[in-house]
Amino acid sequence: MRPDTLPGPFSVAPPSVELAEDHPGFADPVYRARRDAIARAARHHVSGHPAPIVAYTDDEQATWRAVWDELLPLHRSRVCSVLAERGEELRLFDGPIPWIEDLNRGPLARSGFRFEPVEGLVPADRFFAALADGVFLSTQFMRHSSRPLYTPEPDVVHELVGHAASLTVPWIADLARSFGRAASRADGELRRRIDRVFWFTMEFGVVEEDGEPRAFGAGLLSSAGELARFDAEAELLPLDLERASHSEYDTDSMQRRLFVAPSIDSFRASIAAWLGRILAD
Repeated sequence: MRPDTLPGPFSVAPPSVELAEDHPGFADPVYRARRDAIARAARHHVSGHPAPIVAYTDDEQATWRAVWDELLPLHRSRVCSVLAERGEELRLFDGPIPWIEDLNRGPLARSGFRFEPVEGLVPADRFFAALADGVFLSTQFMRHSSRPLYTPEPDVVHELVGHAASLTVPWIADLARSFGRAASRADGELRRRIDRVFWFTMEFGVVEEDGEPRAFGAGLLSSAGELARFDAEAELLPLDLERASHSEYDTDSMQRRLFVAPSIDSFRASIAAWLGRILAD
């Protein structure tokens, strides 16, 4: 075993990762020990060095496959073409859980982005500062196997299924860097506005293709529930980034409001122009 490889099974130890009482893994000591071990590896990671290799367990691999069983047909019919095509090229659905270091050395190299491990959610200023440097801070833990289609926090499914393919596309990677630079120069209400626009575009953006709404954002791409029903259950509004920047969102439920661009080109141009005005000030 390589020195930077994190093995599969773990002994049960007092938990250090805080989980809410309604978290699916809250009462599972083995799951909590696993989360703690992966978190410790992330805490000790040095930026710019190779990411630790997680030896995912059979249970975690089974959860990955269960998620893809639901997501794959939805990706092929409900995701915008640029990301559906890139997803087919990466073929994340066609094997075990990828290691982020393999993505860094392979498909992400085309855009100059790289994934670096973190133990869980990080403050917005740290997240955006990393984006500005071409770094996406990624968790490596898997959601609890009792609910394979649900996670209360970003896990390796969300990070890889939602963001990996996107960040191999150079112009999407450039937008991510621009979000990072803009947010790093802002504070107060302007920072919150940038965060909301990021949410309604990079996380839950929608574009129209062939007269139909298609998913772009990572939150839609990585959630079978959202992806299957977003066009029927959410209020779909024409893309208006000023309105989006003043619209609140809920991280704990299905999205009630989404913004739809008339094309992928207008989506790209609108975001670039909005961020460009902030960066020019």
